[in-house]
Amino acid sequence: MARVIPPMTEISPTRKVSVVDGNADPAVKEEFGVLEGTLGPDVVDVRTLYGRTGYFTFDPSFMATASCQSKITFIDGDEGVLLYRGYGIDELAERSDFVEVAYLLLYGELPTADERREFEVAITNHTMVHEQLLYLFRGFRRDAHPMAIMVGVVGALSAFYHDSIDIDDPDARKIASFRLIAKMPTIAAMAYKYSVGQPFIYPRNDLNYAERFLHMMFAVPSEEYQISPVLARAIDRILILHADHEQNASTSTVRLAGSSGANPFACIAAGIACLWGPAHGGANEAVLNMLEDIGTADRIPEFITRAKDKQDPFRLMGFGHRVYKNYDPRATVLRETCHEVLDELGVQDEPLLEIAMELERIAVEDDYFVKRQLYPNVDFYSGIILRAMGIPSHLFTVVFALARTVGWVAQWNEMIEDPSQKIGRPRQLYTGYGPRKYTPIDQRS
Repeated sequence: MARVIPPMTEISPTRKVSVVDGNADPAVKEEFGVLEGTLGPDVVDVRTLYGRTGYFTFDPSFMATASCQSKITFIDGDEGVLLYRGYGIDELAERSDFVEVAYLLLYGELPTADERREFEVAITNHTMVHEQLLYLFRGFRRDAHPMAIMVGVVGALSAFYHDSIDIDDPDARKIASFRLIAKMPTIAAMAYKYSVGQPFIYPRNDLNYAERFLHMMFAVPSEEYQISPVLARAIDRILILHADHEQNASTSTVRLAGSSGANPFACIAAGIACLWGPAHGGANEAVLNMLEDIGTADRIPEFITRAKDKQDPFRLMGFGHRVYKNYDPRATVLRETCHEVLDELGVQDEPLLEIAMELERIAVEDDYFVKRQLYPNVDFYSGIILRAMGIPSHLFTVVFALARTVGWVAQWNEMIEDPSQKIGRPRQLYTGYGPRKYTPIDQRS
């Protein structure tokens, strides 16, 4: 049986800090507890701030706000560190595989051989989707964006699997988690097949997770599809590297939706909708478009000059990160994987890779980029890899959603089991009109 994570418990302050009310006697201070995590900065517990002082905090985009406690993922942006349950992302990408990482994210520990086997069987037994979902796919236009299809189909799963939407039932939550992780590759591949007018390919349960996805994407009934171990390993690494990333926009969306008591399928559909945004999941597609715009390596200086010009709207995509102020550790892994894929496919003198390598060299040497900590991130290489494998750019974000589903599910489960969690309800700094009198329409000028 899968292990059970110790329940989330209320954490207690380790010390206090004082806050002085600037509109009151300076001697009047309010003390707030400081909470310590295992790693990372301590946080000031301001849950009682409004009740005790009449103030809210103002933190647009949550730049300095911890919205929850979590045991899943840790990021040190200054040092370029990403840990899943304490394990370095580079070691997991090198030595593990996606199914094992999924177990780790869900249950907190690497599985034993028996636990791994049981978990993989449970996932494999849920890979097919309800046959009536085929009618839902056929209701979309052929040119519908695959992410639009993903949002609709994943949200509709709650209409087909009524037995796993009771969020208060641990067994129902487990089955819903397995279903989402298992069915997402099937749904993603179906979205692609539908867009190109090819028949849906059913999942083959004799293949592993990454191989099964590639087979459903590229096999056709008329001939045998040969799965390349190099390409399957590349997909597996991409899935591992994108599986979770702390409280990013889409994960926060899943948690916020889940805090209302929404069913898990609706919550994951909300996460997919958020991921669709070009500032989040669409970044690797934007990188590819940028490299194609540059065209050849000899034009790089022109675009570097434009990137440095504040008056020019052009921006180098794939550089810098909201959290990482050092080299994105995931980019290091994908750089090596990118070469492996291109070698496997016999791609010689790939111009986009040549441009990418030169841009990377400039980014780590040019004072402009170094001072601004604009290092290559994971999106920089993933788009090149996916394109080389034959995955169209409009499907890149779908692959991202496929990978991130396990992180969303782990975060959703953790949120449900957290005794301190309530429905999310941010407040605001209101800057609109004060009270006004209604004016009849015939008196308005």
